[in-house]
Amino acid sequence: MAFRPRLYFFVGYPGAGKTTAANIIHDLTGAVHLWADRERQKLFPEPTHSKSESDRLYSLLNRRVVRLLRQGKSVIFDTNFNHKTDRDLMRKLAQENRAEAKLIWITTPKTIAKNRAIHKSHRDRNGYRWTMSEAQFNSLSSKLEPIEDYEQPIKIDGSDIRVEELKTKLGI
Repeated sequence: MAFRPRLYFFVGYPGAGKTTAANIIHDLTGAVHLWADRERQKLFPEPTHSKSESDRLYSLLNRRVVRLLRQGKSVIFDTNFNHKTDRDLMRKLAQENRAEAKLIWITTPKTIAKNRAIHKSHRDRNGYRWTMSEAQFNSLSSKLEPIEDYEQPIKIDGSDIRVEELKTKLGI
């Protein structure tokens, strides 16, 4: 059977551990790591996170995902797919490009994720220009739409991400 590229994408609270998991997956598989936060900073010297800015960013990243999948490369799309329609789009892009879609749900308890996300160490570690406020965390986390059974998420405990657990659950 021929190799099928994979598209890894995430859902979880800010501070849940999505980027930590993405980095581990990259180290294990060599898949291309597209980190939306870093790409936003490259595109926009003073990011506003406005709708038009986000639309431009994700349009560009979605095209890059398609190009990479068509080249037979696996892709880690490191951002939060809060909305079901966005998760459905990722599955559609994977299917159209003969790739396997892997939704990874980082199931960190909300209190742990919030403490991480609003701490300045999160900003420093990820190279952000600002520290997330509690109000921003609450706003972002309230937009997380429930994961449906058909989405078949791979659940990873983000409070203690383990390499062996990722390898096993992702079949790496």
